[in-house]
Amino acid sequence: MRARVAGWSNTVADLLPSVAQQHQADATAGIGPPLWLLAELTYRCALHCAFCYNPTDYTNHNRELDTAQWIDVLREARALGAAQLGFSGGEPLMRDDLEVLVGEARRLGFYTNLITSGVGLTDKRLAALKAAGLDHIQLSFQDSTQELNDFLSSTRTFDLKHRVAAAIREHGFPMVLNCVLHRYNLPHVDKIIEMALAMGADYLELANTQYYGWARTNRAQLLPTREQLEAAEAVVERYRHTHGERCKIFFVVPDYFERRPKRCMNGWGAVFLGIAPDGAALPCHAARNLPGLTLPNVAQTPLREIWYESAAFNRFRGFDWMKEPCRSCDEKTEDLGGCRCQAYLLTGVAANADPVCDKSPTHERIVQLVRAAVAPGETHEQPILFRNDANARKLAAGQHAANAAQTSVQAAHTDRCGGGNTL
Repeated sequence: MRARVAGWSNTVADLLPSVAQQHQADATAGIGPPLWLLAELTYRCALHCAFCYNPTDYTNHNRELDTAQWIDVLREARALGAAQLGFSGGEPLMRDDLEVLVGEARRLGFYTNLITSGVGLTDKRLAALKAAGLDHIQLSFQDSTQELNDFLSSTRTFDLKHRVAAAIREHGFPMVLNCVLHRYNLPHVDKIIEMALAMGADYLELANTQYYGWARTNRAQLLPTREQLEAAEAVVERYRHTHGERCKIFFVVPDYFERRPKRCMNGWGAVFLGIAPDGAALPCHAARNLPGLTLPNVAQTPLREIWYESAAFNRFRGFDWMKEPCRSCDEKTEDLGGCRCQAYLLTGVAANADPVCDKSPTHERIVQLVRAAVAPGETHEQPILFRNDANARKLAAGQHAANAAQTSVQAAHTDRCGGGNTL
C-alpha cells in the first residue's frame, strides 16, 4: 500500500519540533525510523478464528490504553517518521473511540488502514470513518463458502461480511480482501478469487498461515501438504494472468515450505513498530512469545526511547547477536537471520538459525512437519481449538506450568555450568 508522506515536516515538526529534530539525528546514526505503525487497539473480538495471531494467553493482557494514551502514541510515532498506520486487534471496531483516533491520524498525516472482520461496521460507522479521513479498509473472509467461513471463525458471519463488503464499496473506500489459507480452504482458492472479483476488491491478499499464536496451537490441523500449496499457487498465477488488471492478487507462501527464511518484518526493529492493547511495544507481531525479552510499554517510556534505546528493540538488530551458521553466512545481509520467534518456537532458542533455512542444523524439523501434514479429505484426531476466553485461560495455565518446569531445569543447568540464556 502507498504511504501518505506529503507534508509530514509541516505537521510533525510544528507539533513536536524537538522530537522531530532528534529523529533526524538518530536516523543518521544507523537506525531508521519506524515507517509502519500497527495499533492493536484491543484483543476483544466477536470471531474465534483457529489461526488468529493474537497471543494464546490474551486474557492475561486485558488492560487497554485509553483514548488520550493512543493519541500520544500516534503523535510520537509520527514524530519519529512513521507514515503508514494500521488499526487492528482483535476487532478494532470494538473501540468506540476508533473514529476519534482515525481523525487524529488523518490530522497528523498518516495513511490509515482499518483491518477488520466487518462485525460492527455499520453504514453509520462507515460514514463516520469516511468523514474522519480513513484511507482504506481490509476486510477478512475465512472462505468462499458459508459453511467453512462460519466454521473456521466459530460464528455466523458470512452473510454479514458480504453486506459489509458492498457497503465499503458504496461509501467509496478502496478495499483489500484478505483470506488466510490453510489445508481446509486451499482447494477453494479459485472460488475465493472469484468472490473477490465479484465484490470489486481492489486487492486480494491470500495469506498462507504462519504458525504463531493460535495457528501454532492448531498447526497439525491447519498445515497443508506441499501438493495442496503448489496446486493453489498455480491457480493464483492463472488468475493473475487473466484478471490482474481488475484485482491485484498477493499470495504469501508459508515459511515452512521455503528453503530460505524471509526478512522478518524486513528486519527486527527496522521498519515495523507494533503497539499491543496494553501498551507493550512489539518489534514484531509475535514478540510476546519470547521468554527473557522484557517488552517496554508506551505508558511508562517515550516511544523514541523505546525505538532507539530499549534492550528489546536492539536485541536482534545488526549481526552481533547471530550464532553459527548465520554469523559467517554470506546471505545474512539478505534475510537478516530470518524470524526470531519462529527460531524460538521450533528450537527453544531465539538466537538459533531460523529452521526454515536449509543451512540450519534444525531444518529437518521443518521437513518432518511438512511430511506429516494431513492430506486433503483426511481428518486429524485432535479437534481444532478455537480462540475464545475459556481456551485462552486453559492454554495460559498450561504454559505457566511448562515455564515453571523449564525455569527449574535452567536453574539446575546454571548451577552446574555457570550460565544459560533462552534467547
